[in-house]
Amino acid sequence: MELIVYLAGQIHDDWREQLRQGAQARNLPIRFKGPQENHDLSDEIGERIKGTQPNAVYRDHVASEVNNLRTRVWMQKADIVIALFGEKYRQWNTAMDASMALALNKPLILIRPESLHHPLKELAQRAQLVVETPEQALDALAYLFKE
Repeated sequence: MELIVYLAGQIHDDWREQLRQGAQARNLPIRFKGPQENHDLSDEIGERIKGTQPNAVYRDHVASEVNNLRTRVWMQKADIVIALFGEKYRQWNTAMDASMALALNKPLILIRPESLHHPLKELAQRAQLVVETPEQALDALAYLFKE
């Protein structure tokens, strides 16, 4: 059995690559999907498809349309969603993706530092598992394959 795991959350560090490498090192049958990690492509994709927009608001709007399509398709196909909330960046997309996962009835692993316990308390109560590090999330995924 191969799992599809959607990795929701900020794209400004290498947490996704850490999970990919860790899963590969453990020989876990997991295929990871997620948002476009090339930030420039993510910001430009709407104009690449629909043409130049009159201003930054419309540019963001058309990019969001395409990026939301990608998110919805891969999240619907996912067996599990992992949503990472970090300390450094505003996490609007992560919150939206975690909420979508719950609305789609997808099992959710929430990664958040202890310092975000209070602002994420309601979301944490709806997740199947709350951990503080990507490594802990990987440990939970590995456990699924134990006989």
